[in-house]
Amino acid sequence: MGTEDKTQLGHIALDVKNGVGTITFYHPAHNSLPGKLLAELTDTIDKAGQREDIGVIILQSAGNRTFCAGASFDELSNIEDFETGKKFFMGFANVINACRKCPKLIIGRVQGKAVGGGVGVAASTDYCFATKFASVKLSELAVGIGPFVVGPACERKLGLTGMSQLAINATAWRSATWAQQNGLFAEIYDNVEVMDEAIQVLAQKLVNSNPEAKRLLKQIFWEGTEHWDDLLEKRAEMSGRLVLSDYSKNAIAKFKSK
Repeated sequence: MGTEDKTQLGHIALDVKNGVGTITFYHPAHNSLPGKLLAELTDTIDKAGQREDIGVIILQSAGNRTFCAGASFDELSNIEDFETGKKFFMGFANVINACRKCPKLIIGRVQGKAVGGGVGVAASTDYCFATKFASVKLSELAVGIGPFVVGPACERKLGLTGMSQLAINATAWRSATWAQQNGLFAEIYDNVEVMDEAIQVLAQKLVNSNPEAKRLLKQIFWEGTEHWDDLLEKRAEMSGRLVLSDYSKNAIAKFKSK
């Protein structure tokens, strides 16, 4: 199968049960997110946020290993102009902003490793569960870019110190325990089964909580981010320019050849 076809693989699903809306994304390349899936994920979050039969949202990926490998390297390597690059990185910006603007509380479920944009997705949830296998890494600098788009979401949860540690040491994994100690994960568990039980307990509590109180809490949690529409667009432009550089193209090619 050619590179172009790979960017069309994967799917987004929304399942609603007992007031809980579970959004699941999947891609065969370690749950990476090409532009098509990013757009679908944004749309699904937007629609779930407006549904009256959904009291709380769970955001998760399929499979038992990697939560999200971040950007699609097949798609990144094919970017040849600024507008295409900006559009691709706006995909992550749109997902982050959809989580930010969603009037429903979003529970994150991180069963395994999260890289780059995957860390940004986890950071955009309101309360994030993880297993002990959920190591994190912001690898963007290693491929000549930088975690510009996901940076604000990561900094909001990890603080500038934690985010900068991930951004600077771009090839180093940080453990789930590190991520919990620095505020990204609220709770970590030894395995998926125990984590899922805890998620369902919290989700049902939230379904039965006052909808208006939840909506107002969400607004308070995200105070100070009202400018993110403009901020994340500017960050997408930074990445859109950098991905065109010879340095970035060579680094992405080396990564894909491993």
